[in-house]
Parts: sequence; C-alpha cells; structure tokens
Amino acid sequence: MLKNLEIALNEALQDEYKACETYRLVMQKFGAVRPFINIMGAEQRHIQALLPLFRKYQIPIPINQWNERNISIPNTFHEACLMGVQAEIENGEMYHKLLELSAGYPDVQSVFRNLQRASQENHLRAFQRSAGLPVNPVNPSHTGQNSAQNSAQTSDRFAAMNERGGGCGGGGRGRRHRGGR
Repeated sequence: MLKNLEIALNEALQDEYKACETYRLVMQKFGAVRPFINIMGAEQRHIQALLPLFRKYQIPIPINQWNERNISIPNTFHEACLMGVQAEIENGEMYHKLLELSAGYPDVQSVFRNLQRASQENHLRAFQRSAGLPVNPVNPSHTGQNSAQNSAQTSDRFAAMNERGGGCGGGGRGRRHRGGR
C-alpha cells in the first residue's frame, strides 16, 4: 500500500512541477501575463502542499525533471491558453486516478481533492476564458477557494524567480531531498 502512495505522490508532484515550469516558460516567451502568472503562483502552492506528505510518509522528494529541454511552448499566446486547457483537463483526470491509488490515506486524499478542485474550478476556467472558449460551470458541491493571487504581488515574485533562475520546485537543478529534513 505504501508503494501505491509513493507512486501517487511522485506522479502528483511531477505533474505540478511540469505545470509550474511550463507556465514559467510561457511567461518567459509572452511576458508575465494572465492567467499564467496567477496559475503559476497556484502551482507553486500546490507543490508546497504536497511536500509535507513526502516527509510524513518518509518518501524521498523527487527532483524537478522539467525544463526548457523537455517542455515545448506553443508559438502563440492563444495556443498556449489552449495548451493550458488541455493540461488542466488531464490534471483533473490524473487526480481522479491518484485518489484511487491513495486509498487508505485520508490526509493525502484531502490534499489531492483540494488540488483537483483548484485545477478544475479555477485554472481550467481561467484558461478557457483566455482562450475564448465556453467556460465549464463550477460543480456546486465544491466550494473551492480562488487560488489566484494579487497580480502585482505575483508579478514581483515572477521577476524575483527569473533573477534566481527557477521557482518551480528547484527549477530542475537536480536536488533530491529526503524526508525528515
């Protein structure tokens, strides 16, 4: 059962790393624009929500394997928004699968549900609006919080991250952390 938990947590964290790094690269190409700037901040918070679970269950925290070498950014902002729509749809499906894998770990499932809700109720809708697509209605049984931050604060953070060359869980620098740190 712990092996399934390790698989689920690793897949969730790698997906959040990938989203964060992808949105950072989109902003590198098109500027610190919405919805990418807000959603990248949310993806960073998603990473931070997952890390305590690795420590609690003494599972090594994997390195961020995502960078400009293995992420391709579309040529237009509209295509980038469509890519964001697809990524958030896949994210919701992934968390559905990971909820099954993490059966028996209610704390993990709670985090997964919160991340899935943010993806489906906030991020997906923001990308749909930006791409000019019809926006999916929010499931009224969910009362997720809006994960977008104040644009000016997030813009300052983005500038600082670019100066440091990262911001998405280590920026793919190859650090590997162990639990109990």
